[in-house]
Formats: sequence, C-alpha cells, structure tokens
Amino acid sequence: MLKRFVVAATLLAGMAIVIPNSGANSKTGAAPQNQKRITVPAGTRVLIRMVDAIDSTKQKTGYRFTATLETNLQAEDIVVAPRGTTVYGRLANASSAGKMSGSSQLTLELTDIVINGTAYPLLTSTYEIKGKGEGGNTAKKVIGGAGLGALIGGLAGGGKGAGIGALAGAGAGTAIAASKKGEQLQIPSESLLEFRLEQPVALPVSR
Repeated sequence: MLKRFVVAATLLAGMAIVIPNSGANSKTGAAPQNQKRITVPAGTRVLIRMVDAIDSTKQKTGYRFTATLETNLQAEDIVVAPRGTTVYGRLANASSAGKMSGSSQLTLELTDIVINGTAYPLLTSTYEIKGKGEGGNTAKKVIGGAGLGALIGGLAGGGKGAGIGALAGAGAGTAIAASKKGEQLQIPSESLLEFRLEQPVALPVSR
C-alpha cells in the first residue's frame, strides 16, 4: 500500500513539473510561427536612402550595402515596415572604366529587409547606371522597372570636367558624379534609389 502511494505521489509531482513547462513552451515556441503576415504584392515600389556610398573604382561585384526605407512599405492599407527600416542589397555588377577604353557600370539590387530583428529575403528589380568610355561627358541612366526619372547630366563648369547627373522624379535628390575621362561612377551616401518587388513577399508587421 505504501509503495503504491509513493508511486502515485511521484507521478503527480512529475505532472506538476511537466505540465507548466509544456504550457510555457507552447507560448514561446508557437508565437513566431503564428505571427500574422501580410503579403506585399509584386510591383510594390520600394524607395530607399543609401547608408553606404558606392564607387565604381572601389566596390566590386557581390559587395553588400546597407540602406533604409525612405517611405513606409505598405500592403492592404497596413504599414508592414515603417520609414527608417534597414534594408540590405548587393552589387549585382560593378565594373570600372579603363584608362584607355571601356566604361563603368553599377547594377544594384535589394536582397533583404529587417523586420523585428529578422532579415527576410526580397527579390527586386535592378537599379543600373552606366558611364560612357573615353570622351563621354554624361552618364546613362537605366532603370529596370523602377521609373524614378531620367538622369540629366553634363559637364559642370569646365574645371577637370566633372559631369554631375541629378535624378529627377518622386522628389528624389540623388546625385551621381561621373568623371569626364572614362566616367567613373559614384552613388553617395544619402542618395535616394527606387526599386520594385519582382515577386510577392509575405512579411510580418513591424512592431
């Protein structure tokens, strides 16, 4: 009889320990999986402000850069990620103009957005600028589905022939400098660049 009582007491004590722990695990472990997500559709405009500067003479293909959202990322009238949210990108292509021939080119794309401390992958359009080779004096602006506006460029006041292009449209104030000889390209920190989502992405709402 005493032996049965001891066994029963032991089982009850074990249940008292296991049941609360099981409940705690369900609360902490299931929350991330059940977190509400909003699908941001393909074609959504993503306007960013560069944190890192890009220079065709310094950065190489594969270089990862940091930027922040310049406007809220919204879907279904809900702010998924507010202005200032960190985003990451990479140089899909970076080439420097040669001294005698060739032209410089920078192609950027976004890769991740950080929400609630977690990075979520993005697939976006590319943002591309090209410089002319020897003798050119303007940079050609090519945007893959972004539509920020045309690059207006030209020689700036003689000097050593620094051409300066200003991106017009969407209130952006991006400046891209291109040298006359071989046009090396720079995208300064604080520049505004626009991308578009190529595929829809399900993201949690920023807390």
